[in-house]
Amino acid sequence: MTLLRTPLYDWHAAHQGRIVEFGGWEMPVQYTGIVDEHHAVRKAAGLFDISHMGRLSFSGLDVEPFLSRLVTCRVDNLADGQIRYGLVCGQNGGVLDDILVYKLDPLHFGLVVNASNRAKIVAWIEQHEAGIESADHAVDFEFLDQTTESAMIAIQGPKALMILSKLARSAVDLGSLRYYSGCPSEVAGVEAYISRTGYTGEDGFEIVISESPAAAVKVWEQLLEAGQGDGLLPCGLGCRDTLRLEAAMPLYGHELNENVDPLTAGLAFAVKLDKPDFIGRDALVKIKAEPNRPVRVGLKLASRRIARENAELYSGDVRIGQVTSGTFSPTLEQSIAMGYVDASHAATGTAVEVDIRGKREAATVVALPFYKRAQ
Repeated sequence: MTLLRTPLYDWHAAHQGRIVEFGGWEMPVQYTGIVDEHHAVRKAAGLFDISHMGRLSFSGLDVEPFLSRLVTCRVDNLADGQIRYGLVCGQNGGVLDDILVYKLDPLHFGLVVNASNRAKIVAWIEQHEAGIESADHAVDFEFLDQTTESAMIAIQGPKALMILSKLARSAVDLGSLRYYSGCPSEVAGVEAYISRTGYTGEDGFEIVISESPAAAVKVWEQLLEAGQGDGLLPCGLGCRDTLRLEAAMPLYGHELNENVDPLTAGLAFAVKLDKPDFIGRDALVKIKAEPNRPVRVGLKLASRRIARENAELYSGDVRIGQVTSGTFSPTLEQSIAMGYVDASHAATGTAVEVDIRGKREAATVVALPFYKRAQ
């Protein structure tokens, strides 16, 4: 398989970015080091190339009802510029992907999907696109995958607003832009769309640039220059993972997959069962009524050893679940993990054991998230 490269790939390679394969793309996992980059985001700001994320565009009169059927969240009451977290589910209620829905204006919407699921979600959309019908007008629906024709950059951290404001020119003051909303803007003289969203647990913004690969490089370099005296660092996927785990944000392929439903995953806030019809709804109604479903929990380990994905969890000799993600938290200086356990062992404070390569390590169930930024 030929791996894809973002418009910023050459910059990463020229600036000591350690390149790895991720979701079909060649991406930087780190520059100076995961811990340094992690602390930069928590204390100042970090700059991420997230152009590997899928960017899907929809336009037309029939888009809103189509997306309402496609995703678990409500779409009909989105205001222009509002963004909402949701999920795409199969008929069995299992998660095909977790996504962001953007309402750009009454006839234009966008979806941001995970890189590893882009082809699957595009195929799922095309499969269900054929079922669009309209009783009072010719079908008005256009769908485009714009991932390879654009770039996406995230700036995250307590100084993100200050740094981005040096270069952004928009009708909306970025400081007043609400969380999970966006607006058109110019950044370093380049047309862009800015959203106040992110995947780190910090305040921050994500910037979509469609002009050209060179324009994406210009924005990237000028942001780094603007934040040079404020602690801004280029960051790779390595610290993006430690940051999101501290913030207890689920990652597809770990906490989420086609055999895990969003209710069990603790994402009921993004599932609106009162919507009349969406794919997977009937299955989710039945799942909600099931007693004693597994529960996604946080774990803090007594030792510094890391509980990796699929490590088994025990209470005495009884297996009660397994780890989905684990790391050593740079912020907390403690080994943390997320996983699924039997409901009878999900209460905060419950003592469990993690099997790490054949040796049991003591752990405690804790409330999520592990880290929450000061407001």
